[in-house]
Parts: sequence; structure tokens; C-alpha cells
Amino acid sequence: MLELMRIDPFDSREVNLWWDIYAAAERADRGAGTAVWTRDESRHELQHDTATIDRRAYLARIDGEVVAGGRLALPMRDNLRVAMLGVHVAPELRRRGIGTAALTALEEEARSAGRSILKANASWPCSAGDDGSGVPGREFARRHGYALALGDVQSRLPLPVAAAHLDALGAEASARSQDYSLRSWIGSVPQVLVDGWAELDAAVDTEAPVGDLEIERATVDTSEIRRSETLIAQQNRRSFGTVACDRGGRVVAFTQLVVSGDDGNAYQWGTLVRREARGNRLGMAVKIANLRMLLAHASDVRAVYTYNAGVNEHMLSINRRLGFAPSELMAELQKRLV
Repeated sequence: MLELMRIDPFDSREVNLWWDIYAAAERADRGAGTAVWTRDESRHELQHDTATIDRRAYLARIDGEVVAGGRLALPMRDNLRVAMLGVHVAPELRRRGIGTAALTALEEEARSAGRSILKANASWPCSAGDDGSGVPGREFARRHGYALALGDVQSRLPLPVAAAHLDALGAEASARSQDYSLRSWIGSVPQVLVDGWAELDAAVDTEAPVGDLEIERATVDTSEIRRSETLIAQQNRRSFGTVACDRGGRVVAFTQLVVSGDDGNAYQWGTLVRREARGNRLGMAVKIANLRMLLAHASDVRAVYTYNAGVNEHMLSINRRLGFAPSELMAELQKRLV
């Protein structure tokens, strides 16, 4: 009988066992070169003290042998009906019912925490098609009642990008955005900008296409921005940020790249332009400024990865012009507990 036990994030042995299964499962499903969170990045996230989300990791054992890992993320301020979850079975132990047993146990953990909307992700190569039919992770989710709520595209930008290419795109964007000023930095958001940054960061998940996802707008919290910056530093990551401000100094657009100090890649986090400022090429402008800063100060980074909803043609078009190409597809899945 499978036993699911929550791990102590400060117990190195337990964290290592959990991460080893997570990484092996992701690479078995998505390829040996798949970019996964590193061991220390994962460890520090699990240990991170935050009032907004309760992160839990689990080991599943049968007769004392570790056979699977699991995770739950429980929002604590907004989206209080939601739980995000994931199950990873050791590749050599699959097709024995372990994944089903571990998922059932995780769902009960979510139910016990008062959650009724479960969310999960499944990824597959672009060659497998938009709905992932036949992909093991996607079919596993389908069998257990997880519906496709939103389809995403992972895109990859090889670095470096030619300066002449960025110059041409930048000139085109600046011709439309002359009423706005840009400001870029590495590390913590400047205090004078943090309120505007927090407003956009809180809105990014609901301003982008959400498909059938049930999601509430996050609460604006500048203190959480600072806690996130502390976590980034603990994870040996670096944040590159750029904003656009109007003539009154209000932040109207933002973008953030986060560089992993361990895997040699950069990851696009939020990008958003306020509704009233759209149509001025500010999305392109802030992305170019941030890329230029990345190229100047992190020349060893090999690539940038980003995710966008497949229906978000505006942002996908910007990314294509910058040189991004689709590298993987991902389903955002959802299930209601009854």
C-alpha cells in the first residue's frame, strides 16, 4: 500500500530524494536536455517563508521504498479554493498504478486543505500536436479528469542576439513610445518604482488570456515583492527588470528576466502593459531594453525561455520578431473536486 508523507524542507536527505525523482521524471518525459529547477533552487523555494502560498513536497513509499514524489502549492491570500499539484513517478517504476495512487493521495491532501479546484501542467514536444494526444503525462491527466483549460507555448531564444537586429526593432518601437521613459536595473526593484511594479505583477496572470482557468486577480503587495527578491538571491539567481513610465512617473509597463546561476539559462517572468498605455509598442520596448542589459551583464547565458498562451498572438508575435521559436507545448489542466 502506498504511503504519502510530507517532507521536511530542511532535511537534506528528504529533499534530495524528492528532487532526484522530480528531475528524472521530467527528463524522461521531456528529454535529457530539459531545463528543470535545480536542486538548490527547489530546496530554497520549499524553505521560503511567505504568507501568500503554502508549498509542500511529498515522498510516496511502498514497503519503505521511495517510488514517487509529489507537490502541492496552496494559495493563502487569493484563489483560496485552488491547489496546484504535481506527481512524479520514478521512470523505472511506471505502469504499476503508482502514479494513480500518489495522485489520489495528493488530491485528498488538497481536499483536506479545503480546496476544490485542482490545477496541474503537462508538457510535450511540439511535434506531438496541440492537444498532446498519446503523450503519457497528458493521457494520465485526461484519465483522471483533468481537462485542458489553457494551452501554452514554450519558446526559446538562443543567445546572443545580433545588436543590429535589436537596434532595428528598438528604433521601430521608440518611434511609437516617445512619450514614455524606460528604466532598467539588475537586482531589487528601486523603491520609487516598487508600487507600480507590484500592481502590474499582481495583474499579469489575469490580464493575459486565461482560457477556462478559474483564477482571481492577486492582491497587490509590495512586501511580497521584497520577499520574492530575497528568495531569488538565495537561489543564486539574478533578476533583470525594465519598466516604462509615463510623463507623470507612473509605471505603465514592466518585464522581468530571471537568470539561473546554475543552469546557464534565463527565464522570462512577467511582462505586462497597462490597458490605457497599449498600442505604443511598450511591450517590445521594455523587452528589448531588458535583453540588451542581459547581453551586457550575463554574456554566459545560452538562451531565454518563455511561456505564452497559444491564443496570445500579440505577445507571441513580439517574441517571434525578437527571435524566439517554439520549443515545447504545455497544457494548463484543471479539475473540480466533487
